[in-house]
Amino acid sequence: MEQYIVTGMSCAACSAHVEKAVSKVPGVTSCSVSLLTNSMSVEGSATEQEIIEAVEKAGYGADKKNNKKTAQGNAGIKAGEDALKKKVEEEEKAMKRRLGISIGFLVPLMYISMHHMFYEWFGLPVPGFIKAAFHGNENAVAFAFSQFLLLLPILYVNQKYFKVGFKTLFRGSPNMDSLIAIGASAAVAYGCFAIFRIGYGLGHGDAALVEQYAMDIYFESAGTILTLITVGKYLETKSKGKTSAAITKLMDLSPKTAIILREDGSEEQIPTEDVEKGDIFLVKPGSLVPVDGVVLEGNSSVDESAITGESIPVEKKAGDQVVSATVNKAGALKCRAEKVGEDTTLSQIIRLVEEAGASKAPIARLADKIAGVFVPVVIGIALLAAAVWLVSGAGFEFAMSAGIAVLVISCPCALGLATPVAIMVGTGVGAKYGVLIKSGEALQEARGVDTVVLDKTGTVTEGKPRVTDVVVYGKEWTKEEAVALAAALEKPSEHPLADAVMGYAGELGFALPEVKEFQAIFGKGIQGKIGDILYYAGNRKFLEEKEAHFTEEQVRAMEQLAEEGKTPLIFGRAEAGEGENQDGLKEPVRVMAMIAVADTIKDSSAEAIRQLQKMHIQTIMLTGDNRKTAEAVRKKLGIAEVVAEVLPGEKEEKIRALKEQGKKVAMIGDGINDAPALASADVGIAIGAGTDVAMESADIILMKSDLRDAVTAIRLSKAVIRNIKENLFWAFFYNSIGIPLAAGVLYPFFGIKLNPMFGAAAMSLSSVCVVTNALRLRRFREAAKESGNGAECKNEAEWKQNSDSNYVMNNHIIKEEKKMTKTMIVEGMSCGHCTARVQKALEAVEGVTSVEMSLEEKSAVVVLDREVPEEALKEAVTEAGYEVVEIKD
Repeated sequence: MEQYIVTGMSCAACSAHVEKAVSKVPGVTSCSVSLLTNSMSVEGSATEQEIIEAVEKAGYGADKKNNKKTAQGNAGIKAGEDALKKKVEEEEKAMKRRLGISIGFLVPLMYISMHHMFYEWFGLPVPGFIKAAFHGNENAVAFAFSQFLLLLPILYVNQKYFKVGFKTLFRGSPNMDSLIAIGASAAVAYGCFAIFRIGYGLGHGDAALVEQYAMDIYFESAGTILTLITVGKYLETKSKGKTSAAITKLMDLSPKTAIILREDGSEEQIPTEDVEKGDIFLVKPGSLVPVDGVVLEGNSSVDESAITGESIPVEKKAGDQVVSATVNKAGALKCRAEKVGEDTTLSQIIRLVEEAGASKAPIARLADKIAGVFVPVVIGIALLAAAVWLVSGAGFEFAMSAGIAVLVISCPCALGLATPVAIMVGTGVGAKYGVLIKSGEALQEARGVDTVVLDKTGTVTEGKPRVTDVVVYGKEWTKEEAVALAAALEKPSEHPLADAVMGYAGELGFALPEVKEFQAIFGKGIQGKIGDILYYAGNRKFLEEKEAHFTEEQVRAMEQLAEEGKTPLIFGRAEAGEGENQDGLKEPVRVMAMIAVADTIKDSSAEAIRQLQKMHIQTIMLTGDNRKTAEAVRKKLGIAEVVAEVLPGEKEEKIRALKEQGKKVAMIGDGINDAPALASADVGIAIGAGTDVAMESADIILMKSDLRDAVTAIRLSKAVIRNIKENLFWAFFYNSIGIPLAAGVLYPFFGIKLNPMFGAAAMSLSSVCVVTNALRLRRFREAAKESGNGAECKNEAEWKQNSDSNYVMNNHIIKEEKKMTKTMIVEGMSCGHCTARVQKALEAVEGVTSVEMSLEEKSAVVVLDREVPEEALKEAVTEAGYEVVEIKD
């Protein structure tokens, strides 16, 4: 996809014409133009020159963005961004100057033209030549001409409206500037005509004619229209600047310099854009990491909150990855550059947010289609309104006033901005919380998700095995001794579970004895001598082959652990050194400990699934793992359905089957094996710690690898689409009410006629209202996150005593709070005040600890700390004036 900067666009009609013109170029397969960012994305085989020529023929300017990834290209990108920023600042200054001049001359123009109102309302003095103009009409020409002279500077500084408006009109693609230009020109032309009529009246002594035209000069209308439109444009520009604040903040994070370590050992500080892949760079305490890389030397903690949103610094050592724009908190790090320029994580985040902001949601297509024909239709309505009033016998001044009012009140801008400003703000807010949304389409699709399919390993679980339980048999050895011996035996092993045992021993700080005569028996276990004693570790079958005997209690413990999805590793020892007694017979192996290892569930997973269920979203887990382990995870988390032992292709088939059932499916995964399913789902959500392939296939990326952020993404989608609908409603409502009112439809019945000046003010205000409404999204907050999952860990020293064994309880076992949740569907709620009344009524019921209201779902989720009769809950809502339709557990 190629990116272009488009200049000269001022409204939705402009972007629609540019899009239409480029789409007609042979070889262009798709084209998307964003009025908000003045950018264009083009896919296809058409050349750059052909695309730019098409834009220029449509009456606008275009230039290709520089996307090179070399060091020189990075410098070019930076220079281009700086030049663009400078250009935007200059345009804002120019608009401010235009606005100041326009207001400066409009005030005396209005004072002269509407002097009687200022005198009556405020008691302001009236200049002598104005009094003379209305007392004998001697100075009527001076009265009119003084207004014309005051109007000229306003016309001059706002000449852009006329140049662009008439140019696009004559090219057959009129835009908002065309409406302004036609309306203002008509008012000026009528004012000039009035001066000549006043001169004619004075020359022929026709006092009535002079007085009639002295009252209807209309120069003040032209000046007011241009000034108010400029006020609206200025406020719109300032507001639109706030919508891209998230991107600006991300760009500001980018480190400006890097310290490169040369081959001779010297240090050199260079601009970050000059860093090349393979360069060795230093990151000193308190400084920013300039590019993505890998640590070669040093230990430190790095604050990655700017990228992932995680507030706790991450420990870094040799071999660990570092990410650009993160802060080195403690020790110095020596690193090798892996990703530079546009390839760094920060650059990719900025690119994703920019592309998402410039993309269009399907909901915008209707507005775009209307905007494309809006201006010609409005011009037709204006001409028709003027013609109808003339034919019906109204004066020329009345007819012209109605036509001008229609032209200046119509606002294609509000239609064009309704969608892109909300998407820009929404994607920016998402980026702030570590949720990267790739496109407007993904943002819209996420809103309707009713089924979330979860991969298990690395998504619901941590993705790496950890020790969960230690069971010690016999009083001859302590837990510490048993774990240390087990870890020592596992140290030479290459089995994946060996790392979990060694890591656990390392966490507890146990010293490991030396192992001799180590031997690994594939698929069964391992053995080795520590001191003069032979130790064994493996599965039940392996230990039984070594003549180990298991008690009923030990067998039950193994079965229970297996049912919980854990893998029990059994450790035993032969009492007589080599495993044989002095008579040469095999000595039975005694079971000394059982260590359970499992891929532990993330602390955030249970809470995320609870929140999804509160939103009435079905959860399904797909995994290639065995059925017993998958079922254990399902039970712990309360997942509705699990499909185990599936291949990558079968995951995609399951997604397709769900879609064929009419479900709106979101798939959350992290591995290469999830890529087909991510691509097939309506919304693919990739965990940020996952593979590049998964993230490339996904529509949304969760930077913090936290499932609760998927809830945030869905909630944000609902908020953005709701905001877009509000914007579109306002834009359609405004135009559907404003245009008939301006045309004078209500005049015959109620005598209501809209002055063109008020029409211009309403037009300016409509765009500002749409942008301001979108800015409300900046108040969006991510899904509430409790620390961990409200769980409380048992003390590691807590033992369960048996007759001849010490049982160390699960070090990560969770004590769930005994709380009950009921979901009430309540009819009659129509606003925030309604939900507040229902919430207050329910919170007053004894036993209710919290209430979460949803106006959109018409629901109240009630959390109870004891049994509360449903009738009591119903009665509280009924007394508040609402009806309970259903109560669900």
